[in-house]
Amino acid sequence: MTFAYLGALLVSLAGMVVLDWRYRLFFWRSPVRAAVVLISGLMFFLIWDLVGIGLGLFSRGETAYMTGILLAPELPLEEAFFLAFLCYLTMNLVFLFERMLAARRRP
Repeated sequence: MTFAYLGALLVSLAGMVVLDWRYRLFFWRSPVRAAVVLISGLMFFLIWDLVGIGLGLFSRGETAYMTGILLAPELPLEEAFFLAFLCYLTMNLVFLFERMLAARRRP
């Protein structure tokens, strides 16, 4: 059991937090709304994963870089952190591009 992949995900999440803080993109723009959006996205994708696992479409790959801790059959702990990172990255990018497009429209 190793924490390499989980550690990489946590470092990546920390990077998203720093970018968000620096440019006031998501949580630093509207914390309550951001929390609702992030939790909603995380729940949606976890349910998606569970449905895929139930249908036999998704399965857990074995690797030496993961903790081996499962949240449910075939659902590793790292998946929740990856999905949180994915949602956070997406929202940071949405607000970054929104800001860039607004700046281009200004005379």
